[in-house]
Amino acid sequence: MSKIIRKIVSTAKCPKPLAPYSQAVVADRTVYCSGVIGIELNEPKLVPGGAVAQTAKALEHLTNLLHGAGSGIDKVVKTTVLLADMNNYTAVNDEYKQVFSDNFPARTCYAVAKLPLGAAVEIEAVAIVGDVTHVN
Repeated sequence: MSKIIRKIVSTAKCPKPLAPYSQAVVADRTVYCSGVIGIELNEPKLVPGGAVAQTAKALEHLTNLLHGAGSGIDKVVKTTVLLADMNNYTAVNDEYKQVFSDNFPARTCYAVAKLPLGAAVEIEAVAIVGDVTHVN
């Protein structure tokens, strides 16, 4: 049986983890990204502007993390969006569509009691590495 490569991904283009976890892990050709929130790059402080601004920043971090893992937004197959308030669902979707504008990944969205640092939104993703052909 051949060995599967497991690689820990860490990039300075994303905030350092707030707890004992990796920013992402690549297992074979699959990237598992930990949840990202809309915080400043060099300090654990939420960006001002509420759910929309936090979503934009979280998606920026996710894009940088995927790039650091050798993948990209176009290779995301699944996201999970965690919301502190479902009343932000439409606003978060509008921002989400600015990044995921075509060939949408599968997605789950939950309302949760509380997110780290009191964030309004957290987004995690699973993506693939390598050449991809999109078929509809």
